Amino acid sequence: MKNLKFITSLVLTALLTFTSCQDEIDSENGQNPNTNNSESETASNLERTSMYDGSFDDFLDGTSCSSILLPVVATVNGTQVSIISQSDYQVVLNILGEFTNDNDTVTLQFPLSVRLSNYTEVVVANQSEFNAIIDACETAEATGKDAISCLDIDFPITILTYSLNFEQTGSVVIETEQQLYAYVNNMDNTQLFAVNYPITATLSDSTTVTLTSDLDLKASINDCLGIEDTEAEAETQANNLETILINGSFKVQSFINTGINKTSDYANYTIDFANDLSCVAKDKVNTLANNIEGTYKVTSETEVYLNLTFAGNATFNLLNSKWEVTSFSNTSISLKSTTNAAATLVLSKI
Repeated sequence: MKNLKFITSLVLTALLTFTSCQDEIDSENGQNPNTNNSESETASNLERTSMYDGSFDDFLDGTSCSSILLPVVATVNGTQVSIISQSDYQVVLNILGEFTNDNDTVTLQFPLSVRLSNYTEVVVANQSEFNAIIDACETAEATGKDAISCLDIDFPITILTYSLNFEQTGSVVIETEQQLYAYVNNMDNTQLFAVNYPITATLSDSTTVTLTSDLDLKASINDCLGIEDTEAEAETQANNLETILINGSFKVQSFINTGINKTSDYANYTIDFANDLSCVAKDKVNTLANNIEGTYKVTSETEVYLNLTFAGNATFNLLNSKWEVTSFSNTSISLKSTTNAAATLVLSKI
């Protein structure tokens, strides 16, 4: 059983070893301007991009520095779920997504096993040991030592090796992220290296970039981390918008469609958003009129979006769209259609 101190240290230090053969390289490649050591920024970038990424099950364990090895049993919002394979993740997601803006709880059954960011697998005996992993991850994130998941280097790549007097001694072919992590993490301060550029990398939006230098690698990482920060902020704003929607009734303050003002068509209606992703439009003048049922969903990328879908009413069908949220407050939400820039909608809290 791994004790608390040992688990914490495993998250922040590398214990893997990796050996490889070095091959002779043409001497013309020996004067590489990108020669680095174990303390260089490039070494850090390579290490962080090659760490094990445990973010895919954050909805379950709440930490991106590790992932839970299956099978595991969890109680999700009061419902016990046996998670045998990754296909069972959807059961958990369905329970968590049943209501918006509720207090979701996931309680794990111990002992369980996890894979850490350095690819080590450990047994976690109880919640206290698991909390130590979470705390260590938060420390790594705060100090810029956590995994970079927005850029994946495409393998294989070749690392050129050098002596301390900058003479090239050979090369190492790296085939996987785990090999790259082990190579960089186990390098000592008597070794020098350089990436044999150009290499390619795949970004989180599936685009491929060609990197020709350490500066290119650094710039691409900074760019994608900036996008990640924007996405995180948009996710926070989406959660705030959900709270505003379900805590009030709204009216159509303005609806302009291709230059035509259709606001008056909705003057008699209020719109209520429920916690289960349903919404309903009610005629406040003709109380005998049927309610107009619909659904909604708040999503985010680098922007926040409100998806509206009403059924069975031609007037409200015009509001069926994926709307970009251009601004919002506790009392007003301004929207622009993602498919028709000339269509704008403003919802105002009553």
